[in-house]
Amino acid sequence: MTTESTIDVDTSLHPLDDPVRASLRGEHRRFAHWVGEIGRYDPEVARFVGHPPVLEEQDWADLAEVVGPGGVTALRGHGHVLPEGWSLLDQFGSVQMDGTGLEVAADPELEVLTAADVPEVLELIARTEPGPFAPRTIEMGTYLGLRVDGRLVAMAGERMHPPGWTEISAVCTDAEFRGRGLASRLVRAVGAGIRARGETPFLHAVAHNTTAISLYETLGFTLRKRGQLTLVQAP
Repeated sequence: MTTESTIDVDTSLHPLDDPVRASLRGEHRRFAHWVGEIGRYDPEVARFVGHPPVLEEQDWADLAEVVGPGGVTALRGHGHVLPEGWSLLDQFGSVQMDGTGLEVAADPELEVLTAADVPEVLELIARTEPGPFAPRTIEMGTYLGLRVDGRLVAMAGERMHPPGWTEISAVCTDAEFRGRGLASRLVRAVGAGIRARGETPFLHAVAHNTTAISLYETLGFTLRKRGQLTLVQAP
């Protein structure tokens, strides 16, 4: 296994068409592990695996090496034909949203979260389930949180970082504090930091989470593309 990809970047692709590998070849190369054209994040940072749109025989072998025996990972795109020994666990739709139109605003009441806050962050993630969050996910970018009486009740931050773009992720609010516009404040504030670097926000959501998608649309996000995630298990 190598820490750098020897494969040239396909410049015909938009950075958001392959955000995992684009991030691992760029801003997040310090987290990257590569086998052939398969790239993955350090699992303590994120569980994402990047792969070509169509996996050939060698790609499946490399993917098996990356995830390990019995390892589970999500493949993006449609029409994957699993080799013998691989198992299909689940499939679900996703959406990718472009934040070019996001109206951003800094928020002085929010605080930058650090490694010292990770235990509280993981507790909030467990209560609200916005998506996967590992012990070192906070190293992927800037994470902002809101405290009430010293308790972390809402947060959002930066995840994947393909050239010119930064993903907004982990947007969550404790159930007791929902309906107060905290998620909107956090998304706008994280977006303000992204814009200050001359980059553009984007985000992902599962297709059935229509409540979240509607919120993002009111903030100025637009649908870029629909996709599919296929959860598979290696032999």
